[in-house]
Amino acid sequence: MRPALVALGLPPLALDFLYTAGLRDTFALAATGTFAPFQSALSGCLDELIAMQGLETAPERRQAVLDMMKSLPPHQDAGAAFRVLAEAGIRIFALSNGAAGTTQGLLAAAGLEDLVERVLSVEDVKLAKPRAEVYLHAARAAGVAPGDMALIATHPWDLHGAMAAGLTAGYVARGRPYSPALRAPDITGETLLDVATAVVRSPSFEPAPDARPRP
Repeated sequence: MRPALVALGLPPLALDFLYTAGLRDTFALAATGTFAPFQSALSGCLDELIAMQGLETAPERRQAVLDMMKSLPPHQDAGAAFRVLAEAGIRIFALSNGAAGTTQGLLAAAGLEDLVERVLSVEDVKLAKPRAEVYLHAARAAGVAPGDMALIATHPWDLHGAMAAGLTAGYVARGRPYSPALRAPDITGETLLDVATAVVRSPSFEPAPDARPRP
């Protein structure tokens, strides 16, 4: 999305501001017990960013940039990581701050949808992550106790929220340090495949007697 934002006349760091500003507004809504779709928050933040730069951009061009989120490619290690978990009997759920349909579309385009048991969205509970209700909803959907579910993500704030709700956590660093101000993750790896492999090898992972995969 970065080149598309630059094409609007914005600086290269516009993508970083857009994402963090979108989270800022989403967190404000979650902290006050209210909700709006993440796409709506991003749209408002893009308007803010364009105004800050003194630009004028047609609404359809702005929407075209936001629509790119529906077709983002996966990281190269995603398929291998999903297969490592699935072959070990670990059930895979997707938990998104965005719409379930968008996440389903991304998984389908990447050829990963058959490895994911269910796609869950914050829209199911009308509260955004990192509210505890979101992670507890995921545990209920999987039919497991929170402590028997792990969240694997590349966002420390998300992992912090999951651990506060009683889940375990795996951090995908991708070259970025984890903030010492937040709860430390149970597992850290450079890539998604590294974390998935560590989860499978963890002493705490024990397949259920009935061989039902764990989430």
